[in-house]
Amino acid sequence: MTTQATMRALVLNDYADGKFIDTQVTRPAPKAGEVLVQIAASGVNPIDCKIRTGAAPYAMPELPAILGTDLAGTVVEVGEDVCDFKVGDEVYGLAGGVRGIPGTLAEYAAVDARLLAPKPKNLSMREAAALPLVFLTAWEGLVDRAGVHAGQRVLIQGGAGGVGHVAVQIARALGADVYATASAAKHAVIKGYGATPIDYRDAKVVDYVAKYANGVGFDVVYDTVGGQTLDDSLVAARPYGHVLSCYAFAEHNLAPGSLRCVTLSGIFVLLPMLSGEGRAHHGDILREATRLAEQGKLKPLVDERRYTLADAHAAHDAQEAGKALGKIVIDVAS
Repeated sequence: MTTQATMRALVLNDYADGKFIDTQVTRPAPKAGEVLVQIAASGVNPIDCKIRTGAAPYAMPELPAILGTDLAGTVVEVGEDVCDFKVGDEVYGLAGGVRGIPGTLAEYAAVDARLLAPKPKNLSMREAAALPLVFLTAWEGLVDRAGVHAGQRVLIQGGAGGVGHVAVQIARALGADVYATASAAKHAVIKGYGATPIDYRDAKVVDYVAKYANGVGFDVVYDTVGGQTLDDSLVAARPYGHVLSCYAFAEHNLAPGSLRCVTLSGIFVLLPMLSGEGRAHHGDILREATRLAEQGKLKPLVDERRYTLADAHAAHDAQEAGKALGKIVIDVAS
């Protein structure tokens, strides 16, 4: 009798305690339309922590489950009807960790090939694993919803954060004049990406609109923070402008924006994985990320601290503490 191959994985059994169990599980086999990826690195996102602690009912899988959303790795097996990838290809993508889809805190994952793209040749596995969720979120807002183009004034709220620092780079690559809010300690990051920093702790909306947007408002405002920042964004946009938010999960008074005919678009990047609709578009967007990275127009900011599967809880703690400089990445391959 042949013994079925196993793999190391972090399994969550109970949302109440939120503890990963380091164990051996059956290694998946790719179905039609899937590839088996040997995972080198897994990016950590705020949604990962919310899922682990039971705070994201719209995305939580039935337990026991393997969590983790982003990955970078190498294709080791190809299922039927897959034409875009072959064994040995280095890939990355927003690949799992939500309802019914095993995640990336494991040595292998069977992934819908439509969700993947070739890894940028000039980025490491760690850098590539830091990109998928944040790039997809930024692109869906700036390009798919707002159609940002050259000559526009774009404000990124939280411009040194995960989605924010990528949104700054996308808007710059599209030719926009980009401004970004951040704490003073992170202004060098904003400037390094070619944007004008605004200290959110000192500057009032009316003041920075007057200084940087002729007192009229920005053409596009991307809120990556939520809460009061979304309220501020509705005021910072010009009449007939466009506000995007990937954090619109609270109750808000839309009157300040409505009275000036501002368009508000919510961005929920997990929807293609959860619904099955739009998955191929995610792969297409990541191919744009690969193009920009290889042109030198996109560089992820990765936190310098190193974590392995054994340190996954520490990685989640660091994410929740909100003090990382850049994206936190877990090294899966030893």
